[in-house]
Amino acid sequence: MAENNEVELNCYEDLPDSPVTMGTSLVFKTGDWRTMRPLIDREKCKKCGICWKFCPDMAIREHDDYPEIDYDYCKGCGICANECPFDAIEMVEEESL
Repeated sequence: MAENNEVELNCYEDLPDSPVTMGTSLVFKTGDWRTMRPLIDREKCKKCGICWKFCPDMAIREHDDYPEIDYDYCKGCGICANECPFDAIEMVEEESL
């Protein structure tokens, strides 16, 4: 192992037998992978929590009794918007913000 937990791979024989992780997803902010971003319309939101339940990245938290997206971890998959029964979440292009 190199300094700072970096793994040195000089050829395919150096690859580990199983996947190696240097921490959990909480350590790595993965939101910059996103091309689409969910926006929550508070007027349509009924605070049911379905978006929170279906978010695979646990990027939705409660703030002022409403769901709030943590864009540091949201990958923009759109599952929250697809599952919202009130159409309170819209997916928009990341560049438009």
